[in-house]
Amino acid sequence: MTTTGVTDFDIATLRARRTNKWHKFPAGVLPAWVADMDFGVAPPIAAAMTRLTQNQEYGYAAREGVLAEAFSRRMERRFGWRTDPADVVGIGDLVQASFSSVMAFSEPGDAILLQLPSYPPFMRAIEDTGRRLTPNPMRDDGTRWTLDLDVAPDPRLRMMIFCHPQNPTGRAYDRAELEAVAAFAMRHDLIVVSDEIHADIVYPGNTHIPLASLSPEIAARTITITSATKSFNIPALRCAVMHFGAPALKQHFEKRIPSRLLGSPAVTGVDATVAGWDDGQPWLDEIMAQLQTNRDWLAATIAAELPGVTFRVPEATYLAWLDCRALNLPVSAGQFFLDKAKVGLNFGETFGADYAGFARLNFATPAPILKEIVGRMADAVRKR
Repeated sequence: MTTTGVTDFDIATLRARRTNKWHKFPAGVLPAWVADMDFGVAPPIAAAMTRLTQNQEYGYAAREGVLAEAFSRRMERRFGWRTDPADVVGIGDLVQASFSSVMAFSEPGDAILLQLPSYPPFMRAIEDTGRRLTPNPMRDDGTRWTLDLDVAPDPRLRMMIFCHPQNPTGRAYDRAELEAVAAFAMRHDLIVVSDEIHADIVYPGNTHIPLASLSPEIAARTITITSATKSFNIPALRCAVMHFGAPALKQHFEKRIPSRLLGSPAVTGVDATVAGWDDGQPWLDEIMAQLQTNRDWLAATIAAELPGVTFRVPEATYLAWLDCRALNLPVSAGQFFLDKAKVGLNFGETFGADYAGFARLNFATPAPILKEIVGRMADAVRKR
């Protein structure tokens, strides 16, 4: 299997796609924001979609258990984590999973811990449901972003939403860090929602360890939420899974959240996910090589061409968390690069109110486009 032709799309082709990434900003802006890749998809996924079309399989689908079984195969093959398909619930996306978990395992007014900076919908899952966000800022130690679990006591702390690998900092937590998280959760009697959607996108020298795989004790209080959408570039197909680390956890969830309220993944998402998880790894291996090349080029170029901008080289994800505070900009970093460079980044303040001096850059794009994006940013900084 080869990715020939899969990573070399030009701007005109990408703009012709009816995707949010390429249509949020005016035509003169190069987008590097929302977390999907400017590449194609694995041949097994394309074949699965073609098969649906050729067979005109648009009726009610017969896919009972297929997604859960594929999840269990994938977790054991990739991470050595044995799971029971009976503990899995299929769902449309992980934002829905996070909202429903918060509503199932806490009450309005309860506190929920979240590391900051954070994927914005996790903050919404807490605040929009009437819960209280307990911020847990990560620390930049000069090499990487680290956890700091020295949290002030709160008698109504009920849950932790834990992003692992972390978005936007790109951390792939090691075993010692995960054991500290598990000990913290057990000490405070917390339910943990562990978002592991970027588990497949981990660079050499780092390893993804599912939080629930550490021990039966932490598994019993962990809901792992994940999807093939990031690693296999299929977010529009709307398919994700929730894994409950113990039957009692799943039973409690189902009592609080009616299954008809959640709905279920569409047949396109199920078939694409199964094809990617079962047969798409050779394609993903080649994509990872391109992502690593982009990441390493970005690190070297920012260091050389963008004085005042720093970032810690991500151990996972295809996202760069840019610290632009040293530029002393008159507006937020995201606004500056949009106005002056015509580059559309994720604004740092959407990841937490204290992060206006940061921006998130998605480097999962063909190398010539990435070079144009960074070139525009460097020109804007030089012209200040």
